[in-house]
Amino acid sequence: MSDNAVYWLWLQKALGEGARFKEILEDFKDIKAFYNANILEWRMSPALVPKQVNRLESTELADVQEIIYTCEKNHWQIIDYDDENYPARLKEIPNPPAVLFADGDLPDMDHAAVIGIVGTRKASEYAVKVTELLSRGIAQSGAVVVSGGALGVDSAAHRGAVMCGGKTVAVLGCGFGTNYLMGNKSLRDAIRKNGALLTEFPPFTGATKFTFPLRNRIISGLSLGILVTEAGVKSGSLITANYAAEQNRDIYAVPCSILSPQFAGTNMLIDYGAAVVTKPADLLFPYAERFHIDLSAVKTVDRLMHETADSSANVKNTEREKLSFENLESGRKQRERKDKNMLGLSGDTLKVYAALTDAFQNIDVITEKSGLAASAVLGALTALEIADLAESTSGKRYKLS
Repeated sequence: MSDNAVYWLWLQKALGEGARFKEILEDFKDIKAFYNANILEWRMSPALVPKQVNRLESTELADVQEIIYTCEKNHWQIIDYDDENYPARLKEIPNPPAVLFADGDLPDMDHAAVIGIVGTRKASEYAVKVTELLSRGIAQSGAVVVSGGALGVDSAAHRGAVMCGGKTVAVLGCGFGTNYLMGNKSLRDAIRKNGALLTEFPPFTGATKFTFPLRNRIISGLSLGILVTEAGVKSGSLITANYAAEQNRDIYAVPCSILSPQFAGTNMLIDYGAAVVTKPADLLFPYAERFHIDLSAVKTVDRLMHETADSSANVKNTEREKLSFENLESGRKQRERKDKNMLGLSGDTLKVYAALTDAFQNIDVITEKSGLAASAVLGALTALEIADLAESTSGKRYKLS
């Protein structure tokens, strides 16, 4: 962090995450000069409204000392706007974060082709595999993959980069130290080793419906281009695409089956001018000369699939058949049935369902997370298995189906 970190933390605490402060820097010499200005100068500035002035006046530098102490204790980096490690590309957007918190080693985002990959959390097998292959293909070529660390497409994007030892960054919609998506802990650990976890939110800030749109502008802001691999027409991924358009970033999309209107968000993006992506080179071509990428060495999807099959005893030669549109549509219908079953959940069953993750958990863990009696949890799990919303394995362990 820079010598001005405490002032940037103060500003963020006073005005909140996502606040626009570029106008403040235009009116005042720098962040320290702004802090040292008197209240009258704040009130006279066209960059501030009275409510903001009141919040600035009531926020003390001492209020952020606990944040600094917590980050130092946990080896979390504070990257403020004046820090030399603050990504230059992020400074281009209208409302860059005043402060970023990083866990891991943030790649050199300014000298690499950075591609953001987003999509639905309830991704089909087709979308997961396509995302992994595209992510792996561009990461092998030196590109940095940025996504949101969530389930579905996000996880597949990070996983693809990690599989080949490439660099990836997960931008979280919560602060470090929270229990959000603990089922994804192993993947986050791998991301930390191959890049960094990044967030605008101070430690222990919980995830809410308001934090994710703020997170999305950072994903697009860090990236040269945003790829949407699978999304509905009202998906949060399209919010990221909208941010990308506002930030003058490139937008890419993987075509969706025309038989799946509920996931037609990518086709809609293509209608609006997004570039079609069917192979890793499609994502790298616009940046190849700038970042010295040898496109002739970029692996094709066929080759990536062949390598995956060769390297995994669990992957059969029928991998291509699994990704056919016929099987994709079968999976869609199965998902629709599950979605209908989900709508009928209530009471204890809903609480237990909310406690499940994509990774197997012992029933004791589920019981603790749900706050219910063991007998109630067992009954709810049985109901969820019948509804094909959960599955079990040995040792009384359960996960989402």
